[in-house]
Amino acid sequence: MDTATMLWGLLFSSIGLGYFIYGKKQSHTVARYTGITLMIYPYFIFNTIALVTVGTLLLLVPRYLKL
Repeated sequence: MDTATMLWGLLFSSIGLGYFIYGKKQSHTVARYTGITLMIYPYFIFNTIALVTVGTLLLLVPRYLKL
């Protein structure tokens, strides 16, 4: 793992924690599960470009998926 991958993972995990807290307080299940996914997925992706791409797509999920 290089430094860029670790910093991007930290950024997306921090945003995921925010999504999780928001989803828990507002009872918004999509935001809650997206937050959990954002916190976990950086452990499994080691390519920086793939990490940023997947993270960006996950950030957009609660905006476009309404349940």
